[in-house]
Amino acid sequence: MTVTTSTPATATDTDTAATAATTPAAPTKPVRPSAPSAPTGPRKVSQGRILGSILWRDILVTARQPWLFLAEALLQPLFILFIFGKVLADMDYVDSSYVPLLLPGIVGLTAFISALQATALPLVMDFSYSKEIEDRLMAPVGIRLVALEKIVFGGIRGFIAAALMIPVGILVLGVSWWPAAALPPILAVLVLGSLLGGALGLVLGTVVPARRVGVVFGLALTPLMFTAAAQYSLLSLHGLKWFQVVVGINPITYINEGLRSVLLDKVDSVPLGIDLAVLAAAIVVASVVGIRGFTRRAVD
Repeated sequence: MTVTTSTPATATDTDTAATAATTPAAPTKPVRPSAPSAPTGPRKVSQGRILGSILWRDILVTARQPWLFLAEALLQPLFILFIFGKVLADMDYVDSSYVPLLLPGIVGLTAFISALQATALPLVMDFSYSKEIEDRLMAPVGIRLVALEKIVFGGIRGFIAAALMIPVGILVLGVSWWPAAALPPILAVLVLGSLLGGALGLVLGTVVPARRVGVVFGLALTPLMFTAAAQYSLLSLHGLKWFQVVVGINPITYINEGLRSVLLDKVDSVPLGIDLAVLAAAIVVASVVGIRGFTRRAVD
C-alpha cells in the first residue's frame, strides 16, 4: 500500500490564491461582426460614357471611308461654286462682287445638307431593312439619348464638311481668306447650322418610309436649297415680297445670313443675334419632334 504525504501550503501560496479569488476578471470587448463584402459584379457605367462610345463608333465608321465622306459632302457644293462663282464670273455673266457673297451661302448650305443626309438616310435604312438600330436600342441608355446621339453625329459630319469647304471654296474662287477675328461667330453659326441639319434629318428619318425616300428627299431638298438665301441675300429681295417671305420662313436662311453678317460689311444681312436666336429655336423644335418620332418608331 502506497502512503501519500501532503506538503503543507506556505503563506505565499495562500496569499496568491486569496488575491486571485478577490480580483475581478477583466471585461472582454464584444466582437463586432465584420461588414459583408461588396458584390464583385460588373461595374456600373454611366449613360454618358455609353453614349460617348456609341458616338465614337459612328465616327470611326465614317473615318474608315474618308473618300466616300468627302464625295458626299463636297462634290455638289464644289460644282455649284465652280459654275456660279468661277465659270459665269469669268464669262462676265455675273458681277465680280457676287463671288464673295456666294461662298458663305454655299458653306452654310454644306453644313446643313451634310448633317441632314448623315442623319436621315441611315435612319431610314435602319428602321426598314438593316435593323441595325436595334443594337443601339439594346444598350443600357434611354431611347431619347440614342436619338440625341444621332443628331450630334449628324452635326459633327456637317460641321466637318463645312470646315473643309471653306479653304476649298476660297482656292476655287480666288477670294481673300476670311479674317481670324471672325472665327468665333463663324464657328457658332456653323455649329448651330449643323445641329439643325441633324435635328431635321432625325425628323425625316423617322417619318419617311424606305420605298419613298428618293421621292421625298428630291421634293424636300430642292426647295430647301433654293429658298435658303445661299445664292442671294434675304434683304435684297425687297422687290419680291412674297418670295422674301418664303425665304424668311426657311430656317436654313439664317445660317447663310449669319455668315454674311460676320464676313460681308457691304451686304445687307439679318443681324447675327437674330440669326443665332432663330437657329437655336429651330433646333429645339426639330429635336423635340424628331425625338418623339424616333421613340415611336423604336417602340413599334
